[in-house]
Amino acid sequence: MRADLTKRYRFSASHRLHSAALTEDENWRTYGKCNNPHGHGHNYALHVTVNGPVDAETGMVLDLAVLDLVVEEEIIEPFDRAFLNIEAFRQIVPTTENLCMEIFRRLNARLMKEPSHGAARLKKVLLEETSLNYFEFEG
Repeated sequence: MRADLTKRYRFSASHRLHSAALTEDENWRTYGKCNNPHGHGHNYALHVTVNGPVDAETGMVLDLAVLDLVVEEEIIEPFDRAFLNIEAFRQIVPTTENLCMEIFRRLNARLMKEPSHGAARLKKVLLEETSLNYFEFEG
């Protein structure tokens, strides 16, 4: 039997939506107030879903301690209270769509290396930017 496990995490970060490929006017028309040169912040809620067989001995898809450690090291530590336009987002606009894909990439790479993840696989990440909108990415 297979099951999904989803856990929610929280972090806060700021970003400026600005593309070097666009003029200042085009950036303003495209991103509006999110193009503020000083950036703006969000309190993100991240939902991480893994899928796998339920282990006959433990009754779990994945040990939550393993998932917590991976998310803490790969996402919370580098992104919490950070300005996202540096690091992974020097070359791409740090929209929440792009952030969602970067989070998936990081978690997937780490979980594939983690010896204690068993047969569980990252299924998707869902990232709430505000109470009104969220983004999902399935790899």
